[in-house]
Amino acid sequence: MSVVVELAGLEVPGRHGVEEEERQREQPFLYDIRLELPEPGADRIEETVDYREVVELLRGISEAREFSLLEALASAVAEALLQRFPEIEHVRLRVRKPRVELGTAVDYAAATVERSRG
Repeated sequence: MSVVVELAGLEVPGRHGVEEEERQREQPFLYDIRLELPEPGADRIEETVDYREVVELLRGISEAREFSLLEALASAVAEALLQRFPEIEHVRLRVRKPRVELGTAVDYAAATVERSRG
């Protein structure tokens, strides 16, 4: 049996974007993460993925690198989640950038990736 864990609207600042000015200042990036995991056998954090460690991993990636494309950022995070947490069977990750300049009104730009183990 499996369980789905979701973290929605997780805000992690970063310096990502195509334009140099986007990488000169931190801006918010919002992550929606859906993890498929085996159902824990007991009510213990050791039986599953600790959300705090997911946040730590995200912060580490965002602080260590500057990505031009949301697609590349989303892929890097999804791959890192699978690598760091062997319990994860499938991950669906969307990264949203609310402060995107397109010359017209837009709520956000986003990229979504899915990865499975195996």
